[in-house]
Amino acid sequence: MTDDRPHHRPPDLGVHVTDDGVVAAVLAMHADAVDLCLLQDDGSERRIRMDGPAQGLFSVHVPGVRAGQRYGFRAHGTWDPAAGLRHNPAKLLVDPYARGLDGEVTYGPATYGHVVDDELHGDVHGPADGRDSAGLVPWSVVVDTRDLAGPDPAANRPWTPWTRTVVYEAHVRGLTQLDDRLPPELRGTYAGLAHPVTIDHLLRLGVTAVELLPVHAFASEPHLVAKGLTNYWGYSTLGFFAPHAPYATRAAQEAGPAAVLAELRSTVHALHEAGLEVLLDVVYNHTAEGGLPGQHLSWRGLDATTYYAHDGGWPARLADVTGTGNTLDFRRSQVVRMTLDSLRYWADVVGVDGFRFDLAVTLARDSGGFTPDHPLLVAAMASPTLHGLKLVAEPWDVGPGGWRTGQFPLPFGEWNDRFRNAARSFWLADPARAAHGLPGHRVRDLATRLSGSVDLFGHSDPPLVRGPAASVNFVTAHDGFTLADLVSYDHKHNAANGESNRDGSDDNRSWNHGVEGPIDPDSPAADIAPLRRRSIRNLFATLALAAGTPMITAGDEMGRTQGGNNNAYCQDDETSWVRWDLSGRRGELLATARWLLALRRDHPALRAERFYTGRPAGPGLRPDLAWFDAHGDAFDHARWHDPSIRTLQMLRSAPPPDEGDVVLLVINGALEPVDVTLCGEPGDRWRLAWDSVWETPGEERAAAIGGALRCGSGDTASLEPLSLRVYLLEELPGQSSRA
Repeated sequence: MTDDRPHHRPPDLGVHVTDDGVVAAVLAMHADAVDLCLLQDDGSERRIRMDGPAQGLFSVHVPGVRAGQRYGFRAHGTWDPAAGLRHNPAKLLVDPYARGLDGEVTYGPATYGHVVDDELHGDVHGPADGRDSAGLVPWSVVVDTRDLAGPDPAANRPWTPWTRTVVYEAHVRGLTQLDDRLPPELRGTYAGLAHPVTIDHLLRLGVTAVELLPVHAFASEPHLVAKGLTNYWGYSTLGFFAPHAPYATRAAQEAGPAAVLAELRSTVHALHEAGLEVLLDVVYNHTAEGGLPGQHLSWRGLDATTYYAHDGGWPARLADVTGTGNTLDFRRSQVVRMTLDSLRYWADVVGVDGFRFDLAVTLARDSGGFTPDHPLLVAAMASPTLHGLKLVAEPWDVGPGGWRTGQFPLPFGEWNDRFRNAARSFWLADPARAAHGLPGHRVRDLATRLSGSVDLFGHSDPPLVRGPAASVNFVTAHDGFTLADLVSYDHKHNAANGESNRDGSDDNRSWNHGVEGPIDPDSPAADIAPLRRRSIRNLFATLALAAGTPMITAGDEMGRTQGGNNNAYCQDDETSWVRWDLSGRRGELLATARWLLALRRDHPALRAERFYTGRPAGPGLRPDLAWFDAHGDAFDHARWHDPSIRTLQMLRSAPPPDEGDVVLLVINGALEPVDVTLCGEPGDRWRLAWDSVWETPGEERAAAIGGALRCGSGDTASLEPLSLRVYLLEELPGQSSRA
């Protein structure tokens, strides 16, 4: 018999507007039935049984439904927690593909799939809870994105090359919440990020890309809510397609999810207009539902055994390589598809320029563990939508074999924790040990990090193809001490988090310089403050001038402190927010940060595109990199392994056509002054561009303290303890010029 029924392309997941209504589709591989639930104007709920399953998908076309409609799903099927099956139609479920959410998660017993008491405790393998959760969890909202292309055509995006990229990691709310130069209604919002005052600060600082902590819709963990705290950072995703509505202005929130999306898209456009890229910190490794004792909000109710990794035991237990209680299962093609669909949405519709993947090793685990050939990584590389975007991996998780720095494939960049550790050790932990007569690290680790970490990122096929830019260098990030706290605290001070100071890392490699915490200007310890500021400048200069891609944490350029809290994930207050007043020495720190980033921007020798070889790039040219000790002698094997050596010179030369650009970094990591015989070729004339001893940058400061601004190779320069200098080769008649 001929089938005369019309045939249609299988629907996309989510709820999508058509000319006459909507088409809804949801993945529920193990469910018997799924209802699409529409919230009516009178508060009642219209339930529509969806067609299916067809290859695990349920779908339905509903005429007359329009954008703005609030909806959810209810999944019918087996409740057998021991087998991992947790279908409970009493629970309204968020659409994993929802473009907007309305309402917030509450934390009473009815939001749990299994029976819990008023303290939210219960048997995770016990009976299903029959209380309806509607009204206690967010509604998904239909948003019409049919005519929304990216806010900027691809040709109008900044497309900043990796070698010129400087990343600024910021929290949407925390960046502008205290900035009284903005209208009150814009502070702490997407629109505040796009305000001319904010953009002016970013441009004058010299950054090229803003990396936003999670803006996917998220919820707080119940244990935080019980303490009166919230998940400030946002690493607890509830919707991989929906912007976090509380970051929008009040007007946009009241107008609904479409207005929230429009505000975010306008922000991305404004940053693009200023020449700034927008990267998103994305958390695809786990969800807000937590471990088995957690809430029943979305994925758990739709298809727990497909979405979540289980350990294969009986009764069913979740595998947890994220430390959050659950892990999305990237052995499943359906999870890979959801992640790729989300990435394409944020790239195509919102218009962002790249992504930083939280706990990225989790995303590349198959049945044998981490693999750089994982389908997700291959698809991200091959996707036309994602081509050319900046993809950055946090190259670890907490599972077996979870540390994988340097092992992600092209075109991924990676957070380089080895850089962080080397910089902190050399400038802080080692001097602190030396002050007590204890040995520190050798200079070779710092030298390796300054030159691009070829030991980590040089292994590829063909070798060395990734280049130094693959190393995303950082000294601080949202997780850990701020730069100011690194030089002010030997120990974490996390009591406000309510975990008896047990949370947060104990491996901080910090140094309080003799006094824990802030120093009263009138106290006998006030003379420590200048050395602390010098240590900040040393660390910032190491970050700004190293080969690789520097990442700055918002506020570090102005000495932001968290009062010694190195895990402020739940502190949505002045602890975490950026202060904008430039009182005291904060303005001088900002001027120094601007100076150093401008130095990096203006000198190709500081922005290596390829790994150094130690050889000239052509006949008659200098070696691209050379190392010398305090006496001006080239480093040999013995010197690299001598722990007593704390002074070194790094001579870098740009390749053609910029071969005239030569920069000398002279580093003294000792606790005493050191006389350094400046290296270079005979006749080289050096100009002192910057010294970390200076409170403010520039030649005027050098002249005021009697500094020798110009000298030659073979001359002696006296470096103060724990200081770093930058010399520039002066162009002489007959020398080639930089472009």
